[in-house]
Amino acid sequence: MERGKMAEAESLETAAEHERILREIESTDTACIGPTLRSVYDGEEHGRFMEKLETRIRNHDREIEKMCNFHYQGFVDSITELLKVRGEAQKLKNQVTDTNRKLQHEGKELVIAMEELKQCRLQQRNISATVDKLMLCLPVLEMYSKLRDQMKTKRHYPALKTLEYLEHTYLPQVSHYRFCKVMVDNIPKLREEIKDVSMSDLKDFLESIRKHSDKIGETAMKQAQQQRNLDNIVLQQPRIGSKRKSKKDAYIIFDTEIESTSPKSEQDSGILDVEDEEDDEEVPGAQDLVDFSPVYRCLHIYSVLSARETFENYYRKQRRKQARLVLQPPSNMHETLDGYRKYFNQIVGFFVVEDHILHTTQGLVNRAYIDELWEMALSKTIAALRTHSSYCSDPNLVLDLKNLIVLFADTLQVYGFPVNQLFDMLLEIRDQYSETLLKKWTGIFRNILDSDNYSPIPVTSEEMYKKVVGQFPFQDIELEKQPFPKKFPFSEFVPKVYNQIKEFIYACLKFSEDLHLSSTEVDDMIRKSTNLLLTRILSNSLQNVIKRKNIGLTEDARHAAEEEIYTNLNQKIDQFLQLADYDWMTGDLGNKASDYLVDLIAFLRSTFAVFTHLPGKVAQTACMSACKHLATSLMQLLLEAEVRQLTLGALQQFNLDVRECEQFARSGPVPGFQEDTLQLAFIDLRQLLDLFIQWDWSTYLADYGQPNCKYLRVNPKTALTLLEKMKDTSRKNNMFAQFRKNERDKQKLIDTVAKQLRGLTGSHHS
Repeated sequence: MERGKMAEAESLETAAEHERILREIESTDTACIGPTLRSVYDGEEHGRFMEKLETRIRNHDREIEKMCNFHYQGFVDSITELLKVRGEAQKLKNQVTDTNRKLQHEGKELVIAMEELKQCRLQQRNISATVDKLMLCLPVLEMYSKLRDQMKTKRHYPALKTLEYLEHTYLPQVSHYRFCKVMVDNIPKLREEIKDVSMSDLKDFLESIRKHSDKIGETAMKQAQQQRNLDNIVLQQPRIGSKRKSKKDAYIIFDTEIESTSPKSEQDSGILDVEDEEDDEEVPGAQDLVDFSPVYRCLHIYSVLSARETFENYYRKQRRKQARLVLQPPSNMHETLDGYRKYFNQIVGFFVVEDHILHTTQGLVNRAYIDELWEMALSKTIAALRTHSSYCSDPNLVLDLKNLIVLFADTLQVYGFPVNQLFDMLLEIRDQYSETLLKKWTGIFRNILDSDNYSPIPVTSEEMYKKVVGQFPFQDIELEKQPFPKKFPFSEFVPKVYNQIKEFIYACLKFSEDLHLSSTEVDDMIRKSTNLLLTRILSNSLQNVIKRKNIGLTEDARHAAEEEIYTNLNQKIDQFLQLADYDWMTGDLGNKASDYLVDLIAFLRSTFAVFTHLPGKVAQTACMSACKHLATSLMQLLLEAEVRQLTLGALQQFNLDVRECEQFARSGPVPGFQEDTLQLAFIDLRQLLDLFIQWDWSTYLADYGQPNCKYLRVNPKTALTLLEKMKDTSRKNNMFAQFRKNERDKQKLIDTVAKQLRGLTGSHHS
């Protein structure tokens, strides 16, 4: 029974499951029915499920049939309506077909128009795209056209800038076009073309300034001359304000780009056309003549192209070559002043250009390069001037050359070039100038002496007397007291020679102007030249006149001439002695003779050297007279009352000077003297100095009065005077000497010697 219940329960459960499955089948989407059916076949009751399914299908069929029977009349009515509609639909179809046919016929033109509109729209899009592309390409083409125009008008630096913009800004935007590739490939060629053309302009500039260096230099030297004239005017007038132009003012700022479409002209090549200025008009600045824009353009171009070093090396190399050409003087330069002037103008023009380049560019040339060029130019210029000036025998030409060299130096000094060597070289030319003057005055003196009658100048009135005295400052009280007519004690050649000597001095002074010499240096130069004029030129001329047999000089005239020689020589010695400046209180022991005495001995040597044409007796007498006068003057200098005290050191220096005189006497300045004869002129000084320097009082006092005494020439009064000077010094300089035995003994000795000398002096007078 229980089994029966269990079977019944299972049957109910199965029936419920089948019912659920059927509901799922009815409500589930057909695509998802597979799992539901699988659950049926997985079980063991699929037969019963099929039965259930068949039953459910029959039920649904019955329901469908009922529903169809219920709606059949409506279906029939609907069919009837559809049949009616079909007729109407056919009519509508015919109307639509007819309308379509008409529409097709009428719309054919519209289709054609629409097709044309379509093509227009397509073309419009293409045009718009083309315009966009052209707008992108147009700046490139415009820049390229601008580049070509700039190169055509030789505006190379702007062309290079345009090329940079084109390459880095515009071409990358349209790089996919073939014409752009052509441009890109052409850019290096354009750069090289710009480099070549700018270099060609630079070469033209260099060639032009080489040809026009003399014009540039001439202008610069005119400016310097005007400035010198202005300075002289300012110095001569009260100074109101300084108008001196500075070097900075001389420079002109030039545009780095010259906008010009005309063919190359003189301006483009570097030199501006400036007509000759009148002397009273302002001279244009040297840089006003030069257009430096080719240099600036080329420098900028090579800098942008990273080839600045190449440009600098080329420029410097070419300018060095030009410098060597400029510094090569013409072979006939010495013939005229214009030859020297052109030579200087070219050099000045060269360095004015280089100086401007130095100050207006950064690094194209530097100070070391300029200094190197200037050192070379200075050495070559000085060598050329030494060579060519040596050919000149006209003192006027030498003087003009000196003035030109000074102007040349002053001009370059304005631009900062050192010119000390030029002024040193002028001192060499000064000696040559003196020689040419001496040659010229040799002829002048010869003509004066040849035309003279060697008769005293007669004067018959006060007016004539003053005229002669005005020409020659002669003073003679006795002659002034004499009544007219009277005669001067000299002939016409004396005032004429005197005036010519003044002219000679003026000529020497003329050369010393603007040489920046001190008054002492000028005086020394004049003194040296005048001494040569007197001792060599005038002396020789007078000697030649004296030796002529046709000159009727009387014996009184010859004696007067000889006496004049002796007197003038002694006066000249006195002039040198006035320069003596002894430090009588010095304690230092000197080692050389005084400068004034060395100069005096040199003067005597040169003077006696030209006495060879005089009669031997006259030369010997003049020499002995000069030595005696010198010895006497030195003795007076040593013993003069103004020298109250002197030291042993001062005496030693004085002894060196006397030795220099003795050496001169031993050298035999005039032939014909017996051995040591001329030295006897200084024997008094020698014995006096030996006595004091050797302090040999015992010998002097013991041998005094004997004929073979060692100090025979020493007068006791002279010795006492000198000893008193040294005695006072010893006392003053040894205020504490009483505390030292040696000093006390020395002072006692001086007192003893002085006492004995006074005794000798008294006995000598008695």
